[in-house]
Amino acid sequence: MKLREFARAVLEGGRLEDKLLDVVPVIEESQKNDLTTWNYQLPKFPSRSKKLKMSDEQISFPKSSSFHLPSKRAMAMHFFANHELLAIEMMAAFLLFYPDNEINVALKRGILSSLKDEQKHLSLYLKRMKKLDGVELGDYPLNGFFWRQMKELKRPEDFLSFMSLTIEAANLDFALFYKEMFEKWEDFESSKVMEIVLRDEIKHVGLGYFWLNKWCPNKDFWHYYKSLLPKNITPARAKGIVFNRSARVKAGLNENFINKVKNYRDDFLVTDRKNWKLKERNDSLL
Repeated sequence: MKLREFARAVLEGGRLEDKLLDVVPVIEESQKNDLTTWNYQLPKFPSRSKKLKMSDEQISFPKSSSFHLPSKRAMAMHFFANHELLAIEMMAAFLLFYPDNEINVALKRGILSSLKDEQKHLSLYLKRMKKLDGVELGDYPLNGFFWRQMKELKRPEDFLSFMSLTIEAANLDFALFYKEMFEKWEDFESSKVMEIVLRDEIKHVGLGYFWLNKWCPNKDFWHYYKSLLPKNITPARAKGIVFNRSARVKAGLNENFINKVKNYRDDFLVTDRKNWKLKERNDSLL
């Protein structure tokens, strides 16, 4: 299967099976052939079945203090699964939307590999939440916030700034935090899933940093990164409840940039920037 056929099948197919379409043959084909695409008009939303439709309904993420209940752990997995589904669709859009040149063709091979990982993560979350409480994707509302940023991501560098160095970088922290929360309640299967996600996210963050650092025009990487973010997104979204420095080092980020992210302050509530000092943590498993 050619890249454009695969990406369109993922983005325009409405079934969960379409989102999990095997990417391995496409990766193998991309090693032999040009990845040339064509002018593609992004849809307002990816195609999805009725149960998987994005919703404006807001529900609260379960508190970690409630994780002794399998239903709450399953609900957390449902949130994570939604994020993976969005990442899969956004990476498929990347493959279709951005024009090809020598650089973008090499980058698209990296995105294909990342998409394969996101499919793996989604499958793991689906299996785990089903086992925990019989939950299926779409049993809770599916937020589409990440996808709504696509219209702002006009260039590959915009996408990498938002996806790799912000959303996926934050997951370095969230994956570590929830890995330990699941362990606290002796849910070692869920903890193992978060460990797998964490290891893969290091690669994804590294991919974005490699290309953006290559393209940075004046070596002021912090300013360059911020300038690429959508207008309603700040670096506060690039970190989570704890700060996993070692994972960022593993991803290749330099110390100056890591410190800029850690010390950035605004009023983004997930990582309270006013009165709460962010705990710095290292993942000893890495």
